Amino acid sequence: MVINMKQENGKKKSICPVASKCGGCQWIEKDYQEQLQVKAARFRKLMEPYCKPEPIIGMEQPVHYRNKVHAVFGEDRRHNPISGIYEEKSHRIVPVDSCLIENQKADEIIVSIRGLLKSFKIKPYNEDTGYGLLRHVLIRTGHATGQIMVVLVLSSPIMPSKNNFVKALLKLHPEITTVVLNVNDRNTSMVLGDKEQVIYGKGYIEDVLCGKTFRISPKSFYQVNPVQTEKLYGKALEYAGLTGKETVLDAYCGTGTIGMIASDKAAKVIGVELNPDAVRDARNNAKGNQIKNIQFYQNDAGKFLLEMAEQNTKLDVLLMDPPRSGSSEEFLNAVAQIKPEKVVYISCNPDTLVRDLKYLTKKGYRVVKGVALDLFPFTEHVESVILMQYCGKEKK
Repeated sequence: MVINMKQENGKKKSICPVASKCGGCQWIEKDYQEQLQVKAARFRKLMEPYCKPEPIIGMEQPVHYRNKVHAVFGEDRRHNPISGIYEEKSHRIVPVDSCLIENQKADEIIVSIRGLLKSFKIKPYNEDTGYGLLRHVLIRTGHATGQIMVVLVLSSPIMPSKNNFVKALLKLHPEITTVVLNVNDRNTSMVLGDKEQVIYGKGYIEDVLCGKTFRISPKSFYQVNPVQTEKLYGKALEYAGLTGKETVLDAYCGTGTIGMIASDKAAKVIGVELNPDAVRDARNNAKGNQIKNIQFYQNDAGKFLLEMAEQNTKLDVLLMDPPRSGSSEEFLNAVAQIKPEKVVYISCNPDTLVRDLKYLTKKGYRVVKGVALDLFPFTEHVESVILMQYCGKEKK
């Protein structure tokens, strides 16, 4: 896909007027095929000591892919409401009405909310004075279901005329399926606070990924690019090569997405995750999908693996999807102790991936194959999937 730059006074003008201040799309000026070539070349170079990667998997339509959209609210010098994003490395708000990578309907709803504020006498929050009510708006959309959740993040639990505000918003956007008030009364850079009140609908939406239905609440972790996530998980399960007889561990399982998708082709799946909210969501999702051969545990993944090794528990396939910082040495040591035949490593950071591969290849594993996937077009980020197999030859 080619996105042309506009010409102005003989010079190229970015298709995004706030690109230089936002910093979110570092590669907004690059043609999409060029972006893929650069990402593929970088990944290929990092993988040189281990394997020759398969061709990078890009998007057919690499725009408006983000199903989770966040806008910060404030006022301009004339005290008119503004919404947008923080300027890179600052807390100055850059006004944004539409974004190349965000869900278009979500952007439209944010503009509508901003337009309703004055008539309902709702003041945006001012970080410097601590005065005002509306801090942020978070919108989550179900790619497959079309369901839409609007989260209004307030500085106080009291919102005047909230029912009439919701009626006015629904009149403009009847496609909204739920509205949640979230209270964040702390001086923090975190968007969401701890208290929530559902004021319309169920308080969550659902989406379908790889044939499984997932419940998404305001704080749930869910991949922001579902189109590419299906390809990512599909590749991971292709690499795992499950036959229906295996015991599979989904480490850093989050809300259990890939473990539940793997459950159709495995004898037994175990999910482990440190975040208790994510584990609760995972159990609810498994129940909702009537999956009987999966269990979730709230624990540190490394400690859990060590306990499995000490109990001589058989593990055939390890699916691991660690954070950007990669895995801990404790976790990798535990992998080396329990020795699953296959390790499928999903990575969102090629640098920490390589660090972890270096460690595991010294512990008897070899890299069989790998592939990079583009989940975040117009940014520098790249995801990847690697298959490792245990061959039993440890290196000193």
